[in-house]
Amino acid sequence: MISVVVPLYNEEENLDDLYGRLTTTLSATGQPYEIVLVDDGARDATPMLIDRLSNRDPRIIALHLSRNFGHQPAVSAGLDHARGDIIVVIDGDLQDPPELIPSLIEKWRQGFEVVYAVRRRREEAWPKRLGYFVFYRLLNAISDMEIPLDSGDFCLMDRKVVTVLNHLPERMRFIRGLRSFVGFRQIGLEYDRPPRGAGSPKYTFRRLLGLAIDGLISFSGRPLRLATYLGMAAVGVASALLIWIFHDAFAYGKSPAGWASTAVIVLFMGSVQLLSLGIIGEYIRLIFLEVKGRPTYIVRDDPPGAQVDPTRERDHP
Repeated sequence: MISVVVPLYNEEENLDDLYGRLTTTLSATGQPYEIVLVDDGARDATPMLIDRLSNRDPRIIALHLSRNFGHQPAVSAGLDHARGDIIVVIDGDLQDPPELIPSLIEKWRQGFEVVYAVRRRREEAWPKRLGYFVFYRLLNAISDMEIPLDSGDFCLMDRKVVTVLNHLPERMRFIRGLRSFVGFRQIGLEYDRPPRGAGSPKYTFRRLLGLAIDGLISFSGRPLRLATYLGMAAVGVASALLIWIFHDAFAYGKSPAGWASTAVIVLFMGSVQLLSLGIIGEYIRLIFLEVKGRPTYIVRDDPPGAQVDPTRERDHP
C-alpha cells in the first residue's frame, strides 16, 4: 500500500485541488493507497475540510494535532500513523507536484529505498532562492554527513526506512537530515518546483531561519569549533596589536594616539565573545529541549483504526 503524508497549516485554498490531483495520480498507479492529512493546528477551514474529505473517502486519514507544533513535527506525526509499504511525504501548498509520485515509485521499484526530489529550479522570489542556495551549501560544508543539495522533505521512503526514522530518539527533528543519517540506498530525482498554488507562504522568515539553525546545530559540532577558532584568531590579533604598540613605545617613544585603536579592539573582542556565546547558547537550547523529554507533537483525536507502534507512542504521543 502507498501512504502519502501531507502536513497542512491554513491550506483551505489548496486542499480541494490537492485532493483531486493526489487521488487522480494515485489511482492511476493501480495500487491501494491512503492519504494522511495532518492538521497542524490550522486556524482556517482546513480542519473542517479534512474531516469532510475523511467522511467522504475512507482512504483519507484525518489527523488533528492539538495545536500548531510546526512543519517537522507534523511530518513526524504523519510518518508515525502511516501504514503503507512505501511512504511519500509531500507539502500541501502544491509546490511539490503530486504527478511526480509515479516517478518516485519507479525508482523504488528499481531497488532504491529512499527517493528524494531535488529542486532544479524554484519559482520563488530571488531573496528566498538565494537563502536556500546558501543554506544547503553551508549545511553540506559544515555537516558531519552529506545532505543532498536542494532537496526538501518531498520524498518516497520504504517502510523499513520510516520504521528506523520513527524510532530515532530526537525530539527536535530535521527530517531531511535524519533521512540522510539513516542511510540505505538513496537517489535523487530532479524536478522544477512550480509556484505556490494559492494563498501566502506559511513559512515566515523567522521560521525558515529557525529551521536552518536547527539543521546546522543538529548535524554538526563544527560551529563550536568555529567559536574556538574565532577566539584563537582574536587572541592572535590582540597579541599582534600589543606587540606593535610596545615596539612603537620602546623603539620610537610613541604611544598610540587617541582611543580609536582601543575602541576597535574592544568592539572586535566583544563581537567574537557574543558570537561564541550565541553558538554555545544554540547547542545548550537544543540540549535543554531534548532532556525535558516533551513529546514532539500531541494528537487531539486518534483517527479511527489508527495503528501506532507502542514504542513510538511513548516518544510521540
